[in-house]
Amino acid sequence: MGQIDYSKEPHSDIAFIDMKSFYASVECVKRGLHPLTASLCVMSRSDNSSGLILASSPTFKEVFGKNNVGRSKDLPFDIKTRKFSYEKASRQNIPITREYVKYIEDWAAKTFIVTPRMGLYIEENLKIQKVLKNFAADDEIYPYSIDEGFVDLTSSLDYFIKDKRMSRYEKLDTICSKIQHEIWKSTGVFSTVGMSNANPLLAKLALDNEAKKTKNMRANWSYEDVESKVWNIPNLTDFWGIGGRTAKRLNRLCIYSIRDLANTDPDRLKREFGIIGVQLWFHANGVDESSLSNRYTPESKGIGNSQILPRNYTAQYEIEIVLKEMAEQVATRLRRIHKKATVVGIHVGFSYEEQMRSINTSMKVNPTQSTEELTNHVLTLFRSKYKGGAVRNIGVKYDNLTDESRFVFTIFDDIKAIEKRDKLERAIDHIRDRFGYLSIQKTTSLMEGSRVKERSKLIGGHCGGMDGMI
Repeated sequence: MGQIDYSKEPHSDIAFIDMKSFYASVECVKRGLHPLTASLCVMSRSDNSSGLILASSPTFKEVFGKNNVGRSKDLPFDIKTRKFSYEKASRQNIPITREYVKYIEDWAAKTFIVTPRMGLYIEENLKIQKVLKNFAADDEIYPYSIDEGFVDLTSSLDYFIKDKRMSRYEKLDTICSKIQHEIWKSTGVFSTVGMSNANPLLAKLALDNEAKKTKNMRANWSYEDVESKVWNIPNLTDFWGIGGRTAKRLNRLCIYSIRDLANTDPDRLKREFGIIGVQLWFHANGVDESSLSNRYTPESKGIGNSQILPRNYTAQYEIEIVLKEMAEQVATRLRRIHKKATVVGIHVGFSYEEQMRSINTSMKVNPTQSTEELTNHVLTLFRSKYKGGAVRNIGVKYDNLTDESRFVFTIFDDIKAIEKRDKLERAIDHIRDRFGYLSIQKTTSLMEGSRVKERSKLIGGHCGGMDGMI
């Protein structure tokens, strides 16, 4: 602790607010259920046994031992009959007793399994953002995702709380309590808040490691808590920014805890990790000099799209229908941002039963934003690698983007034909922008394997509308 003079470090009053099981909570509220006690799961393709678990209520997680990400096949009951599945339980080595079977079936019978409604979640998020704007200016609010984000309340404490007898610690806790109440009153959703009178990092660590366990769902970590709280975070991977791979590299340096990391020579970390190693050392010592008002805007290097197919696709022509649809959709996005791609890549993932390695391949191309050219490149890549097998997920990506004003022609190109093609594609874009993406479609959209109609209804890859009421 003697290595850092915390009096010289920034001091801000930060809240990191996380909506508790946001998607699942919203669905509970809309059904008149209590978000913390009802058993509910948000699942893609909730009408069959191959769905992906996207979110679940705290009770669902506790009863069935499942996190947000998983598959319906891993649940110990059949989602259609709600009966206990001995086959699933045997695969997971679950000790089966008569009491356990009854316990699972009782909870399965009263568990809601619903389809995601991204449009609804966005509406509820806007209500939450409106609440936050009652306590802080726009540039003091930093959304981290749809259900969590930072708020800098430094300039708000004295404005909202005039009592000079209260410390900044007490003022921050009071305002965050009000924010929690206003979010609940507006949406019915409960929120957890990590607070810090120091910096954003400590607020995030407070949320992840303490606030979720407290009765009022709030916790405050400051510089004074670094040695007693930050250093005592149980696992390296519980620390923000450290994943499994980084943890293994740290273990090779005989660093097994945050305390070890904080007391390691930063030069040693720099030799192993570069500048990231120094950052890890500072973070382990509770130091974060980032400012929420100084937003980082990443340079755009590529755009893409991916999807999980509703069933196994074994016919090559069906797989190519979807690839062509995705190639066109991403090409349309490319033209909207006035860019051209110089690298085309695809991902093709196979069904679990196949036990085949995914196809991940790319190729350099002349700068283009043409649907026709990009589709041809995508199909060329696919046909060069695909040797059969049941496909379950597909991705298309265009990389190394350049300005659309860049042209590369050869003496064999028909310039007039290229200009005519470009005008036609932009005309189609204009019509779709005005009347919807489905207003102009190829005849393949009517074929069984096509996904363009279903995909057009999605938001963020998920159901956006009333389908979620099933």
